[in-house]
Amino acid sequence: MGILDGMPNTATADPPSVLLPDGTRVPALGLGTWTMGEDRSRAQQEAAALSLGLDLGMTLVDTAEMYADGHAEEVVARAIAGRRDRVFVVSKVYPHNAGRKSAISACERSLRRLSTDRLDLYLLHWRGSIPLAETVGAFERLRADGKILRWGVSNFDTVDMRELFELPEGRHCATNQVLYHLAERGIEWELLPWMREQHMPVMAYSPLGQGVLLRKSKLAAIASRVGATTAQVALRWLLRTRDVIAIPESADPLHVRVNRAAAAVQLDARSLREIDAAFPPPKGPTTLAVI
Repeated sequence: MGILDGMPNTATADPPSVLLPDGTRVPALGLGTWTMGEDRSRAQQEAAALSLGLDLGMTLVDTAEMYADGHAEEVVARAIAGRRDRVFVVSKVYPHNAGRKSAISACERSLRRLSTDRLDLYLLHWRGSIPLAETVGAFERLRADGKILRWGVSNFDTVDMRELFELPEGRHCATNQVLYHLAERGIEWELLPWMREQHMPVMAYSPLGQGVLLRKSKLAAIASRVGATTAQVALRWLLRTRDVIAIPESADPLHVRVNRAAAAVQLDARSLREIDAAFPPPKGPTTLAVI
């Protein structure tokens, strides 16, 4: 039996969704693009993989001006051509470009590379030296002008989020994109509970630990018992609470299909206990992990 045998028709079954603070529903399982665009000869293959993911209902695509110096955004443009209105496009701005005027210019460059007139979500990639208030002001101007529909942050720890929320318009933040996967559960101590109090979902980047999780024998044993792959179990674990968005990256059509089928994997109480035993939750506060 193949790894997709027995799964529902992933081309038609609705994927799980997450509710953003403004009431917008987005897919809980999206598409990452971190290493895309680095090799121009692979751009067509990468765009095809993204296009397949969109066909399968993974209609949230995450990219950034940093990824391959903007070439990843160009790959995304290929994938969303002709169906922009059915895709939730996320991009990110460098901290040094997050100023009052520079954020406007950076956003406009991203829009040109993406061949679109607006971003569904624009994130501050990580915190830099430019004051948060200045960045938020620029984001609000972009939102008022219709160039972005909402904004958020990335790689913010709890103290940063609290500071953000003290700003007059800081509560307009839609999400915080952070490193989160089975082997990196530090946000569960404080950041994740705090975000839940604000009804703000987490966006988990590198949800497969850049491939590290796929080589974990204990995870493989659990996956074998439930009739899934290690990647599917790792992704399904993230999706279990309905307030986490996972954005795995793949330019391989089979891997895209496997990732999409993760939404159908059933993790029973025994599986969850075994996962906690193999990948324990934090026992105290830790510094926010980043890559």
